[in-house]
Amino acid sequence: MNTFSNYVPQSDPPLPPWETLPTMYDLPSDNPGEPGLPDDFHFLQPLLLYLTFQPINWNPELVYSAADLNLYYDLQHPLWYKRPDWFGVVGVQKLYKGEDLRLSYVTWQEPANPFVVVELLSPGTEDEDLGITQKPTAKPPSKWEVYERILRIPYYIVFSRYTNELRAFQLVGGHYEPINLTEGRILMPELGLSLGVWQGAFRDINRLWLRWFTLAGKLISEPTEEVVAATERAIIAEQEAEQAKRKAAQLAERLRQLGVNPDELV
Repeated sequence: MNTFSNYVPQSDPPLPPWETLPTMYDLPSDNPGEPGLPDDFHFLQPLLLYLTFQPINWNPELVYSAADLNLYYDLQHPLWYKRPDWFGVVGVQKLYKGEDLRLSYVTWQEPANPFVVVELLSPGTEDEDLGITQKPTAKPPSKWEVYERILRIPYYIVFSRYTNELRAFQLVGGHYEPINLTEGRILMPELGLSLGVWQGAFRDINRLWLRWFTLAGKLISEPTEEVVAATERAIIAEQEAEQAKRKAAQLAERLRQLGVNPDELV
């Protein structure tokens, strides 16, 4: 694996970053210093967000989202990264340059920064996720600082499965300001979506989940729900057709009792 120092040599005039800085193939997609895997909630909750992130104002081919993927953000420190629990981007192809699955998200080689980031709070990360802790100058900035000041991500969402508290921040004038929820949801008109807490079963686990809605508050279905809904509609249609057939047969029999041949009716 290639390694890079914090100093990137420059030509005169400087070459663009996509020619001089490391790509997703050079930058590591994991970190041996971070042992262990996310817990079940940190797997299932981002999956639900991924499956229901369907911005209606954008071509589906230009919508990308990822969970637990390294997000590289600093031209001057190309090895520094954050790993959001989930983030969504619009205006970006699903495949890197339309050709390959991403190993990481390298902002200086992508056409857009994330539009929305979700962090799932845990006791060990809550202070950094909420911008409470201050990093020493020589150390990488906190997630809050990266999302707010460097990448300038418009929406930053934090959710705790322990308290079921949903907090949201919107970039206003270069700083994050708390967002007031509308009917328990965070409205994002730029996407034609809203984000809120939903009580229901996902992968047979019934609890409160964070998931995407339309602006009007209608659930965005994930594929399994769409299959179930289609099956239910087919069953209902079949039952209605059978009921109509029975009623027609009953009417024909009644007409015969009255001396009328239903087959001769126009």
